[in-house]
Amino acid sequence: MSLQPVSLYPIFAERVRSNIPVALVTVINGPHVGATMLVSPSTDAVGTLGDSELDRVVARDALGEVEAGRTGVRHYGPQGQTTPEDLIDTPTVRVFIEAFSPPPTMWIFGAVDFTAALAKVAKVLGYYVVVCDAREVFATRRRFPMADEVLVSWPAPLFTQRGAALTSRDAVCILTHDPKFDVPAVQGALATNVGYIGVMGSRKTHAKRLERLAEVDITSSDQLSRLMSPIGLDVGARTPEETAISIVGEIIARRTGRGAPSLRDSDGPIHK
Repeated sequence: MSLQPVSLYPIFAERVRSNIPVALVTVINGPHVGATMLVSPSTDAVGTLGDSELDRVVARDALGEVEAGRTGVRHYGPQGQTTPEDLIDTPTVRVFIEAFSPPPTMWIFGAVDFTAALAKVAKVLGYYVVVCDAREVFATRRRFPMADEVLVSWPAPLFTQRGAALTSRDAVCILTHDPKFDVPAVQGALATNVGYIGVMGSRKTHAKRLERLAEVDITSSDQLSRLMSPIGLDVGARTPEETAISIVGEIIARRTGRGAPSLRDSDGPIHK
């Protein structure tokens, strides 16, 4: 297999500038020091590290590093061996994986007061914030200057166009109480790999929402278990700002695996 003589750095730089997840893999020790390979989700790898099986294994691992937003060094055998017993008495190939992941995304459905507060807190945490509402009079840049995008749209077109790009690092927060809007938003979110789906509303509101979801054939426990509703941690939040903090707290707790008390998993009234 011939090694790519063309530098991949310009392609890597262009993808970073375009906010495209990407990893540049470079051999720093082994038979082909300096060989490079470029890896992005949903596209074929560019370049080679000198062995097709090594390329396959490293590309797989590099995508995992992109997903986690990690950069570091990995060790392999010349044909991509990764287990300790396979590496005994085997020359080691060391590769440096330089991963770039764009900021995590938060989609907020519903142009309400809680949305403005949540968007502010999400920006502090480094999210790329998209506010979406079908009502043109409410979904305005003036009302949500902190958001990266304010879209006048129903949920379905947004999920059709961009839903495939959502990952476990991202969040969808549905703050509407209109079944014409929140049911399609929940449907769209459940069809993606997004890591967090929060839906605002009381326990009674959510029970009615489950009935409407059943009408569109969303009934499986695996699907419904992804919904965090009532949304947020059980911290007694009342104001939009307090509610925003409870929501991002829940997102952090879910991502880190900490057992913080979610409203979904408690009983009784939300506001005591």
